[in-house]
Amino acid sequence: MIYVKDAKSDYKWDEVGVGGNILEPGTSLEVNTGDWRIYIPAFIEEKCNHCMLCFPVCADSAIPVKDGKRLDFDFKHCKGCGVCYKICPKDAITWEEEDK
Repeated sequence: MIYVKDAKSDYKWDEVGVGGNILEPGTSLEVNTGDWRIYIPAFIEEKCNHCMLCFPVCADSAIPVKDGKRLDFDFKHCKGCGVCYKICPKDAITWEEEDK
């Protein structure tokens, strides 16, 4: 199995495994899943009370936390599923169509 790290790769289509499976461990940081989204969350820090309800429901680990406080989104990995937006009790996350 060959793991294609970027679009500039010299691999041909028939050299990549069936279904594009990635069998090498530890590659999730290299995969830019943020390109998949249509809608994007926006973090409004002033409204956030750092209840951390959004952090554990993020399927992409795209909500970084430092010293017990959440930070802005990791947009390289956020797929725009909207779960964080739906769960936020303080309306500290907005939801809108992304301009690409």
